[in-house]
Amino acid sequence: MLEDAKLLASGLEFPEGPIAMPDGSVILVEIKRRTLTRVSADGEVSIIADCGGGPNGAAIGPDGRVYICNDGGFSWVHPMPGLTFPGNPSQPDDYVGGSIQVVDLKTGAIETLFTECDGNPLRGPNDIVFDKHGNFWFTDFGKSREREEDRGFIYYASPDGKMIREMIKCSCPPNGIGLSPDGNTLYYAETMSARIFGRKIVGPGELAPATIFDPGFLAGFSNLRYFDSLAVDGDGNVCVATIGAMNNGITVVSTDGSKKELLRLPTEFQDICTTNICFGGPDFRTAFITCSSTGRLVSCKWPYPGLKLNY
Repeated sequence: MLEDAKLLASGLEFPEGPIAMPDGSVILVEIKRRTLTRVSADGEVSIIADCGGGPNGAAIGPDGRVYICNDGGFSWVHPMPGLTFPGNPSQPDDYVGGSIQVVDLKTGAIETLFTECDGNPLRGPNDIVFDKHGNFWFTDFGKSREREEDRGFIYYASPDGKMIREMIKCSCPPNGIGLSPDGNTLYYAETMSARIFGRKIVGPGELAPATIFDPGFLAGFSNLRYFDSLAVDGDGNVCVATIGAMNNGITVVSTDGSKKELLRLPTEFQDICTTNICFGGPDFRTAFITCSSTGRLVSCKWPYPGLKLNY
């Protein structure tokens, strides 16, 4: 059980993509409200920008702006078939197309950076992480329809909007994405299969070869759970937000896959849709976790060393 859990904010409309800021505030997205939102250190909630569509993963870039994976809408809830929540039973078809957006924190101005790659439209960008070179990796979960679904992809792109490359065609739509502390391994998680992969990075935006029989598999789970976004801590553990009636929390997997554990919030904070985690605080030993179906942001003590992101 995770310790020292505290409620930082409630009433959020499906929060995800938390970013711990130096001033003690947390910036996050509200998918249903379609906003980039700030939760101050004293719990005050304020809107930074109205993003439209479905803002999802978010990260600070080298220029200090927030880069957002916008899944385009279509359904504000997590894209698992039939999953709805009390008071929000429908999943309206309001899809406007996927994109990468950039938000100026001082003015709230929004710029659309990418909507396609080599003529192929982005379908459902989901999670994002910057590398030490100032570029970013992001997942595209795609969209599911009644009888078909998009294939998922992982892309590599530059914050100036001049470069975007398709890097990985995934057998199952990818969700969370992160980098090892040394920046030499790219981790990503698949939601529906509850599998985690680790691909070796051999240069900026370059991956070591992989095949269908050796895709860089790190860990999988037989008991029912679904994986959402992830972060990597200072010990190199892959920390994946985990969805499920019985197994919600943060699944922690060591770099060699030998250690697997599920860390859970105290009962009063547990949420079937635990969707995201980031690290912050003075020593980066504080975890900030989004509990999306109940609209809460919770902090707690993290039992391992923390890790500061590149920006």
